[in-house]
Amino acid sequence: MLGYLGKRLIGLVAVLLVMSFIVFCLQSIIPVDPARAMAGPTAPLATVEMVREKLGLNDPLSTQYVRFLGNLAEGNLGTSIRTRQPVAADIRKYAPASIELGLVAMLFGVAIAAVLAILQNSSPRSGPVPVLVLAAGSTPIFLSALLLVYGFWFKLGWLPGMGRLDIRRFAGPTGLNLIDGFLVGKPEVSLNALSHLILPGLALALPIAIAVSRSLNGALHDVLKQSYIRTGRGKGLSEATVVLRHGLRNAASAPLAMIGLQVGLLFGNLLIVERIFAWPGLGLYTVQAFSSSDLPAVLGVSMVFGAFYIVVNALIEICQSLADPRIGL
Repeated sequence: MLGYLGKRLIGLVAVLLVMSFIVFCLQSIIPVDPARAMAGPTAPLATVEMVREKLGLNDPLSTQYVRFLGNLAEGNLGTSIRTRQPVAADIRKYAPASIELGLVAMLFGVAIAAVLAILQNSSPRSGPVPVLVLAAGSTPIFLSALLLVYGFWFKLGWLPGMGRLDIRRFAGPTGLNLIDGFLVGKPEVSLNALSHLILPGLALALPIAIAVSRSLNGALHDVLKQSYIRTGRGKGLSEATVVLRHGLRNAASAPLAMIGLQVGLLFGNLLIVERIFAWPGLGLYTVQAFSSSDLPAVLGVSMVFGAFYIVVNALIEICQSLADPRIGL
């Protein structure tokens, strides 16, 4: 395990170095002048040149890249042009909302995927479940998010469709409202946070559920044909026990790999869902950074997402090894 973690750590550093080089190159070739954007569109040239000198944009590219790496090593991701705050501080401010939404979406997605896979294995191939999966998988995420907002918020009024909380000026110790409400002795805050999480969580969960259910369905279909499954049925075990206790664990490797891939897609979907639901997380922060040509913010968030994706996939590989001892690290 220690050898695996050491290799993963070296790989993480190497990937981050490559990402930093790509990010720096993009920052150098994209036709956006950071000095002009920070000084303002109406600022005189003298002010723009002063800002350019302050940012070190007149230095050679090699010097700028070394300085860029030094800032990254210190956790300095630059200063946001839009908010005028350090990007690292902005990420710490907006990350809890995205983490909370992402975790809920993954839980929803995995739960729905397990139910769909079990239903598909227990129902005929021409039944309604495969048709439902096909229809849901063919729907773009922005359309499914808009349909959820229109149906459950605008028409029925059952669930809120904007923001994280109806309660203003609430700040918990972790930034995760779903947990903080219980930590501070205010369960009504947690319930209100849960009601706001359901619609955006479902919108993010649907693509995850469809992809994972297809993978789990195929793996479960093969596992349920094995001899030990027939032996369990012959001993009189119920079908639920056979599937849940003996089938799902042995079929978990492929779905776990699919979950790792879906984490990468989740970052892109956050931009759409947080924009539609006005969710104050990193997705909305990045969309606003795009609209204001705030390149340091976009690149800082990209670096953080890249590092998080590598860590998550390492955890996925560990879970695969635990689920199936034949898979070594």
